[in-house]
Amino acid sequence: MILACAACLALPARAESIRVLVQSSPLAGFQFYAGRELWDGMKVGDALVLVREPENKHDANAVRVEWRGRKLGYLPRAENRAVAAEMDRGGKLAARIARLNRHLDPWKRIQVEVFVVL
Repeated sequence: MILACAACLALPARAESIRVLVQSSPLAGFQFYAGRELWDGMKVGDALVLVREPENKHDANAVRVEWRGRKLGYLPRAENRAVAAEMDRGGKLAARIARLNRHLDPWKRIQVEVFVVL
């Protein structure tokens, strides 16, 4: 019995991470990248990967958005500064598809949510 309790104490505590929504915005550049080709496979709630591009010649705060290793576009330039700064500090972020909309305007097709993970 004592060994069983000792084994339980040796296991790392499992804490749920806290996610705080810090940005909800449309995806910029959808029409220029793989979004159209990948559209039918994407689902609301799918995880997205954020990739910092500090050397981007168009935007020093550029944050690329990928789905399953393919570039979908970018966080909008007017809204990416705080996320870029958090990434530069080494903060942990998560992103997901919040909404998909078959709209003629590419700015209204994908809504992205970005969270700080605590």
